[in-house]
Amino acid sequence: MAAQLIDGNALAKQIRAEVSGRTEALRAKGIQPSLAIILVGEDPASQVYTKHKVNDSQQTGLAATLERFPADMKEADLLARIEALNRDPSVHGILVQLPLPKHMDSHKVIEAISPAKDVDGFHVANAGALLVGQPGFWPCTPYGCMKMLESIGYDLRGKNAVVIGRSNIVGKPMALMLLAKDATVTVCHSRTQDLKAHTLAADVIVAAVGKRNMVTADMVKPGAVVIDVGMNRDDEGKLCGDVDFAGVSQVAGWITPVPGGVGPMTRAMLLVNTLEAAERASRG
Repeated sequence: MAAQLIDGNALAKQIRAEVSGRTEALRAKGIQPSLAIILVGEDPASQVYTKHKVNDSQQTGLAATLERFPADMKEADLLARIEALNRDPSVHGILVQLPLPKHMDSHKVIEAISPAKDVDGFHVANAGALLVGQPGFWPCTPYGCMKMLESIGYDLRGKNAVVIGRSNIVGKPMALMLLAKDATVTVCHSRTQDLKAHTLAADVIVAAVGKRNMVTADMVKPGAVVIDVGMNRDDEGKLCGDVDFAGVSQVAGWITPVPGGVGPMTRAMLLVNTLEAAERASRG
């Protein structure tokens, strides 16, 4: 029996509608939620991503501005611009699109963003808040994955979850979010021995390594939930994930597609974080 699809487009549309309602409530109080997006350089993928983020924001009533800077911009000038946005009370969220040019220190740039405006959830203060279970901003991609699991009514308590990938942006925060819901979590990576043995024991698999067909049908327990975070290109240039969708969808109980799965949810959760930043600021 084919797996049921977790439709990221449909769920993201629902979340955007909720954001629109909450945004309207803030605007009625004279508060305009606002997101500042900084793009340094001409990376083609980054240009597409930032365009989508601006469009999504505007559709929900959030004010979004895209600030473009040349690739040879000095790091000190970028840090100065971030500091100015930190001090601007009309700006609630700040997002610096990655990757940055090689002469810039991404960690230093991210740490320059006020944790209260770090709607990407990458600042050490927000990472620490996630670790100890305190309020903060969650990274948008794993946050979106959790919303997808929630949307199908999946109870993670006592389930075995395997996260493939250990990045600071997806893998590590994903593991912490699953752990917070009482799952038993295993993080696998490039040095893991016998990946298949781990995935076959998993009730939930989150694949986030950026390698096409990393997860195949023989690696998945029948009925498992498979969340595909990967974003790759196949031999024909079409978008695909880390999971062999055709094969795994015949084994899994639930599966996310690529495209139309985690991607739209990542952008939706950015809107949620920006809105919550504005709501927190309004409460002082």
